[in-house]
Amino acid sequence: MNSPLLERETAAETGRIRRLHAMLTAELEDATARAQGRLGAATGEELSARWERDVAVHRWSERAHALRAARSGLCFGRLDHAPGATSYIGRIGLTDPSDGESALLDWRAPGARPFYCATPVTPLGVTRRRHFQLAGTAPDERVATFHDDVLDRSALSGTDAGAASDPALFAALTAPRGSTMRDIVTTIQAEQDEIIRLPLSGTVVIEGGPGTGKTAVALHRVAYLLYTHRERLARSGVLVVGPSAGFVHYVGGVLPALGESAVVFTTPGRLAHGVVATALDAPGVARAKGGLAMVDVLRRAVADRQELPRETIAIELEDVTVELDRATAEQARRRARATGLPHNAARATFRDTLGRLLVDQGLERLGHSLEDPPEIAELLAGLGDLPEIEPAGAAEVTAEMRHGLRDNLRSEPGFHAAVERLWPVLTPERALAELLASRERLATAGAGTDLSGLYRAEGSRWTVADAPLLDELAELLGAPPAGPTAATGEPDGHYATDVLAILDSADRDLAGEDPDEARPTDFVTADVLAARHVAGLAGTVAERAAADRDWRYGHLVVDEAQELSAMDWHVLLRRCPSRSITAVGDLAQRSAPAGADSWAQVLGPHLAARWTHRTLTVNYRTPAEIMAPAAEVLATFAPGHRPPESVRETGEHPWERTVPATELAAEVRAAAEDERARADGGTVAVIAADPGELTGLPVPVHSPVSAKGLEFDAVVIVDPDRIRAKQPADLYVSMTRATQRLGMVRPG
Repeated sequence: MNSPLLERETAAETGRIRRLHAMLTAELEDATARAQGRLGAATGEELSARWERDVAVHRWSERAHALRAARSGLCFGRLDHAPGATSYIGRIGLTDPSDGESALLDWRAPGARPFYCATPVTPLGVTRRRHFQLAGTAPDERVATFHDDVLDRSALSGTDAGAASDPALFAALTAPRGSTMRDIVTTIQAEQDEIIRLPLSGTVVIEGGPGTGKTAVALHRVAYLLYTHRERLARSGVLVVGPSAGFVHYVGGVLPALGESAVVFTTPGRLAHGVVATALDAPGVARAKGGLAMVDVLRRAVADRQELPRETIAIELEDVTVELDRATAEQARRRARATGLPHNAARATFRDTLGRLLVDQGLERLGHSLEDPPEIAELLAGLGDLPEIEPAGAAEVTAEMRHGLRDNLRSEPGFHAAVERLWPVLTPERALAELLASRERLATAGAGTDLSGLYRAEGSRWTVADAPLLDELAELLGAPPAGPTAATGEPDGHYATDVLAILDSADRDLAGEDPDEARPTDFVTADVLAARHVAGLAGTVAERAAADRDWRYGHLVVDEAQELSAMDWHVLLRRCPSRSITAVGDLAQRSAPAGADSWAQVLGPHLAARWTHRTLTVNYRTPAEIMAPAAEVLATFAPGHRPPESVRETGEHPWERTVPATELAAEVRAAAEDERARADGGTVAVIAADPGELTGLPVPVHSPVSAKGLEFDAVVIVDPDRIRAKQPADLYVSMTRATQRLGMVRPG
């Protein structure tokens, strides 16, 4: 292609993209005006009218948000089809108002799939695929350059084809890394696209080594599912679980950049509502807390708080003293437990039953005390026959006495103190803190299993392994008694309908399994869901979901899934009853003591064999020069795992320096400053076994765990032998964080 022709073609494509921006701007103005116009509708409408208005505002606001997010890099490709038709591919779908035809195809639409999957062997009806590299800012973006993949040479002539390589992918891989992850809509590869477009139903495990794009694939799968199942997922939302707060910050901008906002991000340390745990337990303690046996331990721990008095408790009322003995408390406890309610909710039954039994006891004792003394009885007997006096109605007297005793008991502090002592109101935090700080309670909850290793001093910080235990306790305890709710609004029946549709789908997916097995819809009704999710309350779906511990999500994404314990999975699956899950990870990179040795180990107890496994094999991040020594480390601790194959070389081999221990800190500082100078705006990180030992460095310092899922242009590893000795997988993880250069400083 000669230069004048290239310039004319580039100018023509720029003109096309400018017209697309004009369409987007016009639609954005219209959507914004419609949303604002409906917001300004008159008040005092009927409920149905208010609901319709709120739905319209939400729909137009959501469209406006998606249009704004799509402005940067609006159109990145073009497909020429065999009959001569042309399609442009971009971040959002646009329709030409002049003829009603599609002007821009959303990258998630079925028609855009050939942009990622077509090959010369399987062209999928495409003769040429064109990749744009854009410059400038919206709405004045222009085509800086482009390259073509000719997929059907018989249909084109005189065109220079460059199908052997992908300049767009290469440019993305070699570009400096920023502080947040970029989306990959322009460079999705065929093996990634296949996984992104898997159906919503069911669980898929995506396994791949470092740099294979697992996280990017998972996030783009979320965007695809929200696009394809908008009505179904927009109300229930998607929960994304990442390994750390730093990781969540790193990937948190990808989905908003794709116009998706119905997503909640969290970490394992935040699985307990209102708790942020970052401290780590010793390996043995973490393994014990992460096992599913802790479910029964916690049940016994809660039951242990429903006590019986060791000695009789005397409660003095105005006219009588009643006694709360072991048998009375046992009867009330049995009645409360029979309700099947959580601990705090069943407490009311315990209290009321106990009160009734004590009132009956008081009546009986008052009845005895009101009998005539023996001497009076003898006197009356000697008087002979006297006119019989009509007594007051016995039933009325008894009822009046019962009411009096009940009111007296209800206002007696000693009674309430006894109830609190025998069946206390518990929060998850109080229950777990008191369990772990009591060797006696641990022994009782263990029921023969030695849990003494879990003992710790009262007031200790919450650990990441505590979070799922706190969440499980929240389920067992239920909410503490509270006054009337201040929430207003109407039950969200539409949310309920959508969630039940997801649950019904899950039931169908389980068809053919054990007919006695519990189904999600066995325990959930539309009334329950509607009452929980109130329409008209402020906040987006993501904000409402994040604020509600009992929210049920339509899809669950778990990144670095190999790090999650069985208890983590136990509480997460409760949040996604449909079992629509995308889990991504690499068993070879596991460092958590209670993490997965195999996917069947953690998923089997919940899903049996009802999950799909897919593998990513190409390393797009780590250059071959770094992957080679990393693969040698992998072979030392996981010889059965095959490292991914790198697609590029940089010519920069990892460097190593050995210095006296006294000079280690100075050498690390010098290396970090040198790499920062070379990074040219990119990112540099130091990774050490104990980041707290390194202060005042010009770049961030990470532990191998906090570096999981992140990537940097250059990485300096401090004392790799110490990292390896602590956990061999951690050195493998640390080495594969670099996209350009890797250095290691050893103390000699």
